[in-house]
Amino acid sequence: MELVNALELLQINAVSKGWVDSVWDAEFVDAEPLGPALEENTSGKGTDVFRQVYKRLLPFSSDEQGNVQNVWMVLGESGIPIKTLVAVLSYYILGGKSTTATVEQRLKALQAASVYLLLLKVPGSVANQVFHQVLFEASIEIILKCWPKESGKKRKKETAKSSQGDARCGKRAKPARKDQEEMDLDEDDEEDHEGEMFFSAQDLVKLRNEIETLVKTLLGFLKTFSLKDRPQSVENCIRIFTELTNFEPVVGEISFSGDAYSLETLPELGFHGLWLLCLSHGEGNECLRRVFHRLLYVILMMRKGEMTKPSLLVISQAVVATRNYAISFVCHVVDQKKEAALPVLKILLQHICHQMVEKTEYRTHGAQAVSRLLAKVPNTEYATFIKWLFAYSIKTKVAYRMFALDVAMALLEQSERDPDSLVPAELGTFLTHRFLVQNLLFGRRSDISPTVRAHALHCLSRCLELDSPNTTKCVQELFSATSTESRTHMETEGTELGTVSLQYCSSTQKTALPFKTIENTNASATFESQETMGVLKRRVSDSKTNVRKAAIEAIASLLKHSVIMCSEENLTLLSERCRDPAVSVKKKALQCLTDLLVACPDRSLVQVAWLRGVIVVVVDSESSVQEKALECLDMVIIEHIKARRTFEDTAQKLAWDLLELLCDQCRDLSRYFSKAFILWSQQKKFTSSFVNSLITHTKSSHSTPAWMLLSKVAGSCPSLHYETILDGWEKMIASKKMDVNTSCHIMSVMGDVASHLNEDTRHRVIEDLMTLLKCCEMPLEVIHAGVDTLCRLCRAENTEIKENLNKHCGELVSICESYLSSVILNERGAENLNEDMVVKHLYTLGTASLHCPSQVGKRVFLLVQSVLTSSVELLTEGTKELPATQPLSQFKPTSMPTVVRAQAVATLGKLCLQHENLANRCVPAFARELEVGQELAVRSNVVVVLCDLCVRYTNTVTRYIPNISACLRDPEGSIREKALIMLTNLLQEEFVKWKDSLFFRYVAVLVDPDPEIASLCEYCLLDRLLKKNPLMFSQHFIECIFHFNSYNNHKKYNKFPQTDGEKARFSLKGAQNKVKRFKIYKFLLEHFTDEQRFNTTSRISKEVLAGFVDGELPLDADGAELLADTFDVLSLREMKLSSMTAQDGADEPQDEQAAVVKVIQKKLVSQVQKKNFIENVIPIVIALKSMLEEERSPVLRHLMGYLQVTTQDYRNELKEVFAADEQLAAELEFNLRLYEQHQQEEPLTSFILSKTDEAPASVAPPVAASPAPASAQGFNPLLPPGSAPHPTTPSDPSRRQSTGGRVQERNVSFSRDQLSSVESRGAVGRRAISTPQVSIHELTFGGTLSAIKGNRGTGKEQGDDGSILHLTSLEEESPVPRQWNVQSPLRQKNRRI
Repeated sequence: MELVNALELLQINAVSKGWVDSVWDAEFVDAEPLGPALEENTSGKGTDVFRQVYKRLLPFSSDEQGNVQNVWMVLGESGIPIKTLVAVLSYYILGGKSTTATVEQRLKALQAASVYLLLLKVPGSVANQVFHQVLFEASIEIILKCWPKESGKKRKKETAKSSQGDARCGKRAKPARKDQEEMDLDEDDEEDHEGEMFFSAQDLVKLRNEIETLVKTLLGFLKTFSLKDRPQSVENCIRIFTELTNFEPVVGEISFSGDAYSLETLPELGFHGLWLLCLSHGEGNECLRRVFHRLLYVILMMRKGEMTKPSLLVISQAVVATRNYAISFVCHVVDQKKEAALPVLKILLQHICHQMVEKTEYRTHGAQAVSRLLAKVPNTEYATFIKWLFAYSIKTKVAYRMFALDVAMALLEQSERDPDSLVPAELGTFLTHRFLVQNLLFGRRSDISPTVRAHALHCLSRCLELDSPNTTKCVQELFSATSTESRTHMETEGTELGTVSLQYCSSTQKTALPFKTIENTNASATFESQETMGVLKRRVSDSKTNVRKAAIEAIASLLKHSVIMCSEENLTLLSERCRDPAVSVKKKALQCLTDLLVACPDRSLVQVAWLRGVIVVVVDSESSVQEKALECLDMVIIEHIKARRTFEDTAQKLAWDLLELLCDQCRDLSRYFSKAFILWSQQKKFTSSFVNSLITHTKSSHSTPAWMLLSKVAGSCPSLHYETILDGWEKMIASKKMDVNTSCHIMSVMGDVASHLNEDTRHRVIEDLMTLLKCCEMPLEVIHAGVDTLCRLCRAENTEIKENLNKHCGELVSICESYLSSVILNERGAENLNEDMVVKHLYTLGTASLHCPSQVGKRVFLLVQSVLTSSVELLTEGTKELPATQPLSQFKPTSMPTVVRAQAVATLGKLCLQHENLANRCVPAFARELEVGQELAVRSNVVVVLCDLCVRYTNTVTRYIPNISACLRDPEGSIREKALIMLTNLLQEEFVKWKDSLFFRYVAVLVDPDPEIASLCEYCLLDRLLKKNPLMFSQHFIECIFHFNSYNNHKKYNKFPQTDGEKARFSLKGAQNKVKRFKIYKFLLEHFTDEQRFNTTSRISKEVLAGFVDGELPLDADGAELLADTFDVLSLREMKLSSMTAQDGADEPQDEQAAVVKVIQKKLVSQVQKKNFIENVIPIVIALKSMLEEERSPVLRHLMGYLQVTTQDYRNELKEVFAADEQLAAELEFNLRLYEQHQQEEPLTSFILSKTDEAPASVAPPVAASPAPASAQGFNPLLPPGSAPHPTTPSDPSRRQSTGGRVQERNVSFSRDQLSSVESRGAVGRRAISTPQVSIHELTFGGTLSAIKGNRGTGKEQGDDGSILHLTSLEEESPVPRQWNVQSPLRQKNRRI
């Protein structure tokens, strides 16, 4: 027989029985060599031996053959032992598993495995003991073992090599330095390299074909042989088939049905094998569960080893393709098995969610997978999963909440499901897109993690970009007033269905999850009730950069799709973010504003918001932001300036509309717009063709913006159509009603082209211009532009420039001098005074004098000074001489109007810039005017002039900086704002230093009554001054406490010269100003570094607290206020180190190593802080406490509040920290315990404690009265000093304390207005919140303590059902409370001693 002849080639009969027995005894794990003769005989015939055996055995495995039942008889009759045949096959199979196996050994191993599996397929194999689980698993394992794998070390080595310098870049790479570990790795690589086998392409093709044969044989075996009783073999088969799914690329789609022998690719065979296992190789859905568990990691794009954690695969086209095939296979299984597969599919979906990583690309692919798989489930199961997903979306792990948002977005891309009769009513809500948008997405808008908050807002904006109209409608409902009621119902419904607050979520399981259903613990919670737009506004000002960016994107999308109104308020949110401190936020705001403008080009409010947001950023200090702003301006405006034509498209119309706004409504942005053209000119952006195209619009309806634009680009282009420009000039000269802005722009253009005009034309233009200027009838803006153009025309002469300027500008000065003389020196000149003409002549005089200082005589000085003479009598009663700072005593008082005097100040300032002697005489007069002047316009101009003169004559004006800084508390807001801006400019350029009281006056503007001025002060301090001097806040902080409390008894602080009026103006002393003081303190502390906080705390202890202990600072009334402020400052949350106050639940490092480093860092900082507290602070505080107790000072309450706040971090170490004062440790421990109890019971009651007149020190101050902090700021001291048990008896007079000069027993009383209700809930029943949970024996309170009882009388208020407990005041008759005896542990200890 042919089969027998083929088997004889293996020389089965030549194998010894002992060798066969040893192989079987070893359970096919290892085998001794067959022998040299048999090895050489088999190797001489190559791989044809096993191929022949396989070919001859194949017919016996088919059910169509009639002699199938006789194959075992044939083998027996031929003397071929089955046991020996199996042993020989195992020998060759094991020989191919080695990494050093040759190609021939691997081929033989694969073929031997194919023969063995084919032999197992023949009926009767089990009866003949052919099947052995170990050998079977070795036969299928050889599929992966024989295929060569790349060495991971070799890949690493190549990667390291590729990181060296590139020879093409012209730079020579430095040789990499190897340490001992790397050298050892290299040696290992060399050893591996020596034993590594190399395979040619032909060898790989042979191996691949044999693997295909083996896999097909395995599939045939699984069709006829059930592995139901062998779960380990099933698991190994699943693993092998799963590995085959990404064995090689597949062209086209994969078929999951059909005959195995018709399939051509190994991935197709792998999926076919998984399908066979799902059919009949396990009890119930057990095998399907195993298959889905393996495919889980394929879908997650992870590699899962047998004993290792899953590791992420690098996302590539092949990995993504395999993932898509796996998802399609799961869908195919669900389609075939229908409802039987749904429970396992639910588990698969849950595990995809729970094992998702926090990487954007993986999350996106995972969400798409969940969406595709959910499309296969019916409505009821879909709604159930969405309910589970909602509970999953509020788990504590950030990755979970992020992935829930991605899944919701993927589901929103599908069409909305319609509920059917099979869906329970309580699950119908979960089928709608409305639930996904309003509850799942928008529900995370206020997440504790900034990453989740940002992603939720980003998803909200993406919702509006979807094609689904339902999704847009759902978003619109969030921001419509009519949907408030329905949304509230939805939120309540969601609460009942399983909402859970993040702080009560169970901790995330860190170990590997078994592949079974994941239940989410539900608890009740509610959504925020604030109006949705208010939430977005808060997110725009969020402390985290990515949240602000997402909020900006969301608001822009809402405006773009008309979900919210394009109101000025909403648009301001975007334009203001263009000046955000973060560079990325600025760029995002610029892009969003530009996108909104392109989407809504006809809305004027959007145009104004875009201009105010983009153009200002041109002067940003960050070059990349500048470039982004220039890019937006170029894209929207410059690119669409074309030659004049009849038709204008939308983009061109938008460009001209924006330019029109710049000439009218947004004229104040002209300076910033000019800066953009300066930058573009440096880049040589504008060509002659562009400028000439622009010139064509000067005669169109866009003439005003065309001249404005031309005035900014004309100077950068040498060749222009000068005829058109001269025509515009002549038209302006001839016209009497020319627009002011257009006239200024035309004059500017004439100045730009002056050098390109011929001499005759230039002289003619000068004559025309002088004619206009001499009459002084033009507006001030045109006069300024005219004088500037005149000077540029004179300089274009190239010769005798100075003479020309003196000639023309001197003529203007003479004309103005003559006119002013006729008005001022003439006795009747002031009777018919023309204010407008006087102002224009003064303005012309000042502007022209800057260009011809030699033509200005003393007469001009005196004329201008005489305008400033006060209208008040200079010689008052009892005064024999003029004030020393008044330089105008030789003139009689005049009654010039305020507007004239204000212009005279500006003109005199310009004259002072050119004449130092005049400046020396006038600066004192200006300073005096700030003190005594009453006219707003005059004083406002004086501030500007003095600050300008400070740049030119720094030493002269510096002594008058206190006069200027005094204007920061001026009654007029405009003067305060101008003084703030001018001082900021001087401080930036370092013309002025932070000397004397300047810093304290400056930061006092933080509490300015005008919120806009206060906000401007914050901006100047943070974005302009603090960056230049990072130590500015910490250097002045301690002195701020002294200054704002008006305390002058310290030898060092608050010793600069001030008048009584200035002290009163800037004083923030007293309880009425405490809120203002602490607003300043908090602002400064918020921008401290941890090092500055630590050092400031130490300095306060040594320089302030120690000063009171040592007697350097008297503890009088002023000292008590200062000390109270100091303790309250030390109690502020902002004073704590940021590393110690990080918010729990916020974003945590995903890297375990980073998380460990963060914990270690926090521990080290805590130890250093604790050491400093014990060594430097505690001794001073204990000494100060003793002194305050002796003085019976109310400051003791502030000291105890500070200690309670500080010692929360050392809750378990109080005895160690306060070893020097056990009494103090006991009091603090008692108060902290009481505070913790109050925090736990806070949801049950609003426990109100307030200060009374009788016992002000007995009850902690309310939050509003003291910035020493309650829940938002730190620890709120619930009890006064001495509330803890004391060593002495309660009636001991020595333990009484003084408050406000009166001796009081320490007691706690509650008035009728202070009563608060306690809702009885759960196990609390009718027990008051202060009642102990367990019995406490020998506890006694004094009889003066009020009773706490339930209201069982008949005088119940309406609606009182008897479940409310009330606190009764002492005025009411109440039952005598139970007498409890309180024994302090310290008292008992003292008695024992």
